[in-house]
Amino acid sequence: MLPILQRLHPIHMNSFQRIGRRRLPGGLFFLVVLVLAGVVASAHGQSQPLNVVEPLPQEMGAAGLREELLRLQTTARLMHTTAHPDDEDGGLLTLESRGKGVSALLMTLTRGEGGQNKLGSNLFDVLGVLRALELTASDRYYGVAQRFSRVADFGYSKKAEETFQKWHGHEIALGDMVRVIRTFRPDVLIARFSGTERDGHGHHQASSLLTREAFRAAADPNRFPEQIKEGLLPWQVKKLYIGLVCGFGATTCPAENYTVKLNTGVWSPDLNASYVQFAMQGLKHQLSQGAGNWTVEAGDRFVFYKLVDSVVTSPKDKDGHEQNFFDGIDTSLPGLAGQLGEEEKKADWLRPALSEIAMEIQRADAASKQDPQGAAGSLFPAVAQLRVLLNRVENGDLSAPAKLDLLTALREKQEQAERALALSLGVTLSAEVRAENSDAKLPPEKEALTAVSPGQEFSLAVKFHNGSKYPLTLDKVALEGMWEWTQEKARLVKTVAPGADYTTTFAMKVPEGISYTRPYWHRDDPETDTLNTIDNPRYLTLPFPPDPFHARVEYALAGKKTIAQAMEGKGSVAKSSTSLAGNISAPVEVPFLNERGIEEKRRLATAPAFSVMLDPGEQVIPVDGGAARTVKVSVQTNVSGASAGTLRLESPSGWRVEPETVPVKLEHRGAKQDFEFKVFPSTLMEERRQIRAVLTQGKSKFNEGYSLVTREDLGSAYYYQPALQRVSIVNVKLPEGLKVGYIMGAGDEIPTVLSQVGMDVIMIEPAKLASEDLSRFGTIVVGIRAYDTQKEVIANNKKLLDFVSNGGTLLVQYNASASDFNSGHYTPYRTLLSRDRVSVEDAPVQILEPANPVFRYPNQITQKDFEGWIQERGLYFMDSWDNQYTALLESHDPGENEQKGGLLEAKYGKGIYIYTGYAFFRQLPAGVPGAIRLYVNLLSAGHGN
Repeated sequence: MLPILQRLHPIHMNSFQRIGRRRLPGGLFFLVVLVLAGVVASAHGQSQPLNVVEPLPQEMGAAGLREELLRLQTTARLMHTTAHPDDEDGGLLTLESRGKGVSALLMTLTRGEGGQNKLGSNLFDVLGVLRALELTASDRYYGVAQRFSRVADFGYSKKAEETFQKWHGHEIALGDMVRVIRTFRPDVLIARFSGTERDGHGHHQASSLLTREAFRAAADPNRFPEQIKEGLLPWQVKKLYIGLVCGFGATTCPAENYTVKLNTGVWSPDLNASYVQFAMQGLKHQLSQGAGNWTVEAGDRFVFYKLVDSVVTSPKDKDGHEQNFFDGIDTSLPGLAGQLGEEEKKADWLRPALSEIAMEIQRADAASKQDPQGAAGSLFPAVAQLRVLLNRVENGDLSAPAKLDLLTALREKQEQAERALALSLGVTLSAEVRAENSDAKLPPEKEALTAVSPGQEFSLAVKFHNGSKYPLTLDKVALEGMWEWTQEKARLVKTVAPGADYTTTFAMKVPEGISYTRPYWHRDDPETDTLNTIDNPRYLTLPFPPDPFHARVEYALAGKKTIAQAMEGKGSVAKSSTSLAGNISAPVEVPFLNERGIEEKRRLATAPAFSVMLDPGEQVIPVDGGAARTVKVSVQTNVSGASAGTLRLESPSGWRVEPETVPVKLEHRGAKQDFEFKVFPSTLMEERRQIRAVLTQGKSKFNEGYSLVTREDLGSAYYYQPALQRVSIVNVKLPEGLKVGYIMGAGDEIPTVLSQVGMDVIMIEPAKLASEDLSRFGTIVVGIRAYDTQKEVIANNKKLLDFVSNGGTLLVQYNASASDFNSGHYTPYRTLLSRDRVSVEDAPVQILEPANPVFRYPNQITQKDFEGWIQERGLYFMDSWDNQYTALLESHDPGENEQKGGLLEAKYGKGIYIYTGYAFFRQLPAGVPGAIRLYVNLLSAGHGN
């Protein structure tokens, strides 16, 4: 794992470490921020996250032009399906997209929100946002578009049947997959997994089974007719392949098991890496998955896929093998006409027009090998002819399905041709925000207007660079999504000399009633909901809502010359009536200097004037925990000038709040203030309640908080959550006088909950473990994955065992790297850690040693204490152990053998050593009463009467 560096301000990093499941306590705008090296770039046809990402070097200049020209020469379209981020076959996608010019799309059913996080404690929906950003960063290297379904990752599942039960059957996920197929209209559909038990995870199995269903369902007009009413007409994919036909990581495969064998280890001079190595550079952005140090050696690397359904006949060799996925499919540009069948007779002009465009592209490709700017001689007419052809198809007599198929392909070709033309000419465009209160070209991030609110004023500078050797005329400068923000609606025609820049500045003011930059989905209860609620159906399946703000410039060769004249007789011999015009767009960016003085850019976002949060977002109150509780509300403003309002709490019926309201006055944009209320609960009983905060300013009410989720190597997204605190009232007894030391591993919220119920918990920094006086603690806890992530814990393991031998209690929680843990021999007696788990959260639990003090002091533990657990029982149980250990609990998933290795206790010297794989890191922050009582008892082991 790469080192995590502090950025912005200590409060922001601290808050990142404390992020909970559905709540982000503490600071507001820059909470989830890591500094990690990395280069990212924009992908083809993809809804981009908010951060500005510069194109990869491989997508610029002559290399970028070669890639666009390669794409222009094929209409092949491929869709790849998986279950989670990091499941994808990145090497295959990169080979097809960048090596063969295929238009490729990756559909990942979930955002990985139910997984573990190797970067910190944030789980559930915040983790889902982070992983979506990581995956779209990977996609830029693969060169693919990204889509998701509305089903959520609810944690590890062993069987497809359980997965479908949690996802409310097949139809919801299947409908989303069919929607993507009908929109993208691929020729080939490829499932990463086989749909069998060898896939492992039940989500993996389900993703392949759904892909098989979707292959036929997308073409059936009787399936999901509501989509057809929206205009998403049926589409029959031509071929379906499945993967994992030879097992994970297979380098060889029996001939009968596969249809297509491809070498992703082929070297690409333009990428300066093999395709799979370049894909790995992208995969390394998935740091929450632990991918930072993954590598691929140079050399052959084969992937195998099997054809399992097809509506076309493809040539095969004597072993039944194809050469590539598109065998038997005409992917040439003129081949689009052949797809019309009998309807081609209605458009006898189509095939000749497509053939002429294909010839122009071939001429451009040939010319580019001598001089990139020479390609423009054919790209100008190609762009013009595509525009004419699109208009003719839209207004022609073809049937609606035929039109949709043609327009889908032609619009993509037009976008590719426009990009190729700009690359050929060296034309670039930028649109940058300038703060109204700063003369600095690059204000620091705390001053940069990365998010604007109604009433905000700023300047927008649009800069066009003519990198060609020809004068270009700018016919139009448009601000897409922003015209209502300015009084100016047009700019004069301007000729830009070769090598020169043209910059124009607009005065902007954000109007009232704007939509805010936020995810289009949410879950009311991320701990239990297995489907996302879609707040804006227009964006369904996109990674994030598309960036609404762009500058667009239409340009043309000055003087309206013929192409032959303009290009000095080189290139196309198109008629003089051909329009010599192109257009280029750029997202609106906000440049700033980070605290290290390095320039960064972020795409402009919109946000409410106030962000309101309760800290912490979860609170556990013991039934006998006293009369009053302090609730802290953090308010931050995003508008300039003094901002005032009134803040109040909405508490459960019968509870009293002091004071009833407090005045809020924040002096400038970015100002933040914390306000405290005393909450006096009525008679307490074990239950769940909520406290909400509302800020009123005039007629406006603000009852949400929002935070920026980003890393230096990623895009950005704003995560919103209601301004509420979920209160769990728990009947729990505490040991007297016990001091607990907690060594944080990968990050969890357990210490916060223990402090809330009244335990005396002191954090022990791993770096100070060697010098720490452990004798002052009665119990020490080793946090989740501490041996995986904290080298100081490994270095001081003997000291921890000596602490036990001298009479202390050591509670060690699960670690994921079983082989490293086993080879390290960190336990006092022999154990063998495994990857065994109990994934069903309500799987029966048997208490094996009812008389053991762990189940009696200070709380009496019964079967009732295992009710209401979330996501899973436990993970990474011990597989075998020395007879010095006592197994305390048994639990197993339905149909599986008993698992007793989830909670082991051993006497060691004068003290007690406990290992647990039960998922307390999920249960305690969720306020599960029985899990809290049992955990307190584990801490109390050896300290009772």
